[in-house]
Amino acid sequence: MPGSIPPTDRRLSTRELALYSMLGALMFALKTAMAQLPNIEPVSLIVMLLAVCFGRRSLIAVYLYVFLEIAVWGLGLWNLAYLYVWLILFAAARLLRRMQSPAGWAVLSGCFGLLFGGLCAGVYLVTGGWAAALSWWVAGIPMDLMHGAGNFVIALVLFQPLRRRLDAAVKNNWK
Repeated sequence: MPGSIPPTDRRLSTRELALYSMLGALMFALKTAMAQLPNIEPVSLIVMLLAVCFGRRSLIAVYLYVFLEIAVWGLGLWNLAYLYVWLILFAAARLLRRMQSPAGWAVLSGCFGLLFGGLCAGVYLVTGGWAAALSWWVAGIPMDLMHGAGNFVIALVLFQPLRRRLDAAVKNNWK
């Protein structure tokens, strides 16, 4: 429509703010509910879905999740990495948003899980040097292996069905 404001240039609506707030809280609640499983979490899947289905504004949900992690578990070096690692996954998913292959999404999510410790090691590199970063990363490799495998399976099974449902919801309700 001529003269209308493109969706990315308009103000955030109350409806969008509520949606992104609920999605951020959902990420935190689901991760907490699955905490007994070692490094198996739905956050990576949801971050990819947000990037693909809702676009850059959905970073509100991602950073609400990060804020909840810090608010509940306290501020530490490990969660400072959350300020950038989720953005890396979000950006990768956004760039690949046209990809239709379930295996492709599973590989992206699995690789992110495998590399998670290495990505987080950046904080330790800045605060403790190469030795601290490398030792922290190497010590976490078993957890990264579980994280990668869990991410791969979760994305392989759930990404496409959830994407179809979210795409339909966005098409029908977010005109």
